[in-house]
Amino acid sequence: MKTNEDKKVVKINILYMLGYIFVPILICALCFFLSYKFFPKGPMAVVLLMGPSALSLIWWIFAGKFLFKRKQKEFERLLDENGFNREQTFYADGCTVMIDKQNGELALIFFWNPFETYRVSLKRVDRAWVDDGKSGAGIFAGSGRVSFLFTIDNVKIRVNTFTSNQRWRMDSEYILTGISKADMMVKIIEEAKKKAK
Repeated sequence: MKTNEDKKVVKINILYMLGYIFVPILICALCFFLSYKFFPKGPMAVVLLMGPSALSLIWWIFAGKFLFKRKQKEFERLLDENGFNREQTFYADGCTVMIDKQNGELALIFFWNPFETYRVSLKRVDRAWVDDGKSGAGIFAGSGRVSFLFTIDNVKIRVNTFTSNQRWRMDSEYILTGISKADMMVKIIEEAKKKAK
């Protein structure tokens, strides 16, 4: 498994994402139709109405995470077998970033594209930076997301180090920890890039 300099990074596999979201909906709709048309009452109606709905919920909550984790572990094993030194790994909700500092390489796998993996030279990284997500001014300044970003061939990749559904003050421990992690990853990328071939 060698560095692939020609492979364009694709964060989202549209067919996979649409299938993941809409196939359970279509199955539920089909079962609802069958129940309405042929089994309006009785135990079969309950099975056709409740079964697919419950399975769809389980699918949406657990299946994507399970598949992503499985593909991630396979990718890590493959990298180890092929001489990639996973000196720094950052597990985020949308992707996993692995850096080989000795050889200046970067490996990526994305939640919405788990069947494609990327191992590229860091010389393809145009820039890396931290986004603290700050909005508002003065005492109203705060953030709900901190991340580090980098671009590979003009494709922007955002990796969250902290996310929340509420806004936190900029001096909050959560925000400061997120910024610290993001700063660390940007420094590692910049240092490793110097050794890229």
